[in-house]
Amino acid sequence: MSKLRIAFFVAVIAVSSCNAEVPDTSGNVSVQQQQDSAVDKFVKSDEEWMKILTPEEFRIMRKKGTERAYTGKYWNNHDSGMYLCNSCGAELFSSDTKYDSFCGWPSFFGPHFKEAIKYQKDLSLPFEERTEVLCARCDAHLGHVFNDGPEPTGLRYCINSASLKFIAAQSSSK
Repeated sequence: MSKLRIAFFVAVIAVSSCNAEVPDTSGNVSVQQQQDSAVDKFVKSDEEWMKILTPEEFRIMRKKGTERAYTGKYWNNHDSGMYLCNSCGAELFSSDTKYDSFCGWPSFFGPHFKEAIKYQKDLSLPFEERTEVLCARCDAHLGHVFNDGPEPTGLRYCINSASLKFIAAQSSSK
C-alpha cells in the first residue's frame, strides 16, 4: 500500500473518530442574534493575524484547519481554570465543563457563556454535515460540536488546543 493511501486512511480515521451526527443547536442563540448582540467584534486582516499567530495557529484558527488527535497541549489537561480564545482572549470554556471524550482533542459539554460561541454549517467533508464552532468575538475556528456528549447538554464541543489559551485558576491561600 502506498504511503499516500496510508496517510489518507490515517486522516480519515482521525477525523471520523471525532465525528458524530450534527447536534440540534436550536436551543442556542442563532447566528443572526449573535451578530446583533453586544459582543464586541475583534476584526483583523489575514496579514495582521499572521503577525500575531504562529503558522500552525493561523492555519487552524483562520483557515479552519485541525490539529492531529492527541497532539494538542490541552487534550489531557485536568487543571482548574478558564479556556480563552487564543486569538482575542474571549472566555470560551471553563474547566468545569471539560471531560475526557477519548477523541484526542479537548472536549467540553458547553461553553462558559452561550454568547461567546457561534455556529456555522460545515460541509467540508464529503457525505457529512457537521456544525463548526467559532469564537463569536473574532470568528476564529475553534472546532466542531456533536450531539454525543454527556449530560446536562448531551453535546461534545471538540476543540483544537491551538485555538485555546488556558488560564489556571488562582489558588486561595489562607
